[in-house]
Amino acid sequence: MSKVVLVTGGTGLIGKAIETVIKEENPADERWVFVGSKDADLTDLAATREMFVKHQPTHVVHLAAMVGGLFHNMSNNLDFFRKNMLINDNILLLSHELKVKKVVSCLSTCIFPDKTSYPIDETMIHNGPPHDSNFGYSHAKRMIDVLNRAYNQQYGDMFTSVVPCNVFGPHDNFVPGVSHVIPGMIHRLHELMFVKDTDQPQENKVFSVYGTGKPLRQFIYSLDLAKLFIWVLREYDSVEPIILSVDESAEVSIAQLAESLTKAFAFKGKLEFDTTKADGQFKKTASNAKLRKHLPNFKFTDFDVAMKQTVQWYTANYEQARK
Repeated sequence: MSKVVLVTGGTGLIGKAIETVIKEENPADERWVFVGSKDADLTDLAATREMFVKHQPTHVVHLAAMVGGLFHNMSNNLDFFRKNMLINDNILLLSHELKVKKVVSCLSTCIFPDKTSYPIDETMIHNGPPHDSNFGYSHAKRMIDVLNRAYNQQYGDMFTSVVPCNVFGPHDNFVPGVSHVIPGMIHRLHELMFVKDTDQPQENKVFSVYGTGKPLRQFIYSLDLAKLFIWVLREYDSVEPIILSVDESAEVSIAQLAESLTKAFAFKGKLEFDTTKADGQFKKTASNAKLRKHLPNFKFTDFDVAMKQTVQWYTANYEQARK
């Protein structure tokens, strides 16, 4: 019997990347259905049930969430908590009711305890309170893991979760104030170069990076993450979360990121760091040892190459991009 895979949040960054990979693969025994917020309000149980009944999924990749960058999270913790709790509860309840064989939900490295040792691994998710800036989102995401374990313990359901590091790539959200660090910077540099003061020579322009440039991050290219998601859906059979991250050695500082970005754009102006802006956490290094045990030979796209491809996509799709 062929699989029907329902992807919630299917129009977002990761959903689009999975769609790209699946189109290339063209699997004979799988039908993939990508749904976005226009298809159903997932905070509403009746609307979510209608969607499940319509598509009759055998498998679910659950990406839908209310998300945002550092500054957006800080001011909306209650909304982030309540909406994500509703969405996740509805998706897992209906997956259970409709006897979905497997659900893979998406967590995030920002849900880990604020005070922790590094590198973080899958066993540490509940070891202490998350960073204060996004506690609403983090606690709601942690509850997916709690629900997964409870559904498995009570009913034997195979509901699992993955924990990606920072994702970037085509179809990201480039909206200022809502976006994450890479799309936010891509948008700002593009505006500086091509939209603002176009009569000014580029050499005279200054690109300002928020913060000191010192914080370290692991970034995963969305197309790499998509391949790993598909592998988890087909091959990984445990309710225990699995971190999907680049190797620890691939960590880059925000300053290195800015250099890579200015190279991708061939920006001829100056870089400066606005130290009046918040840095967020200094680092949140994640261990991908568990992933590497399963997939020792997986090759991640080089950071500069992925950055160049993302910038090219944004420039080519500037009119349609979320910005």
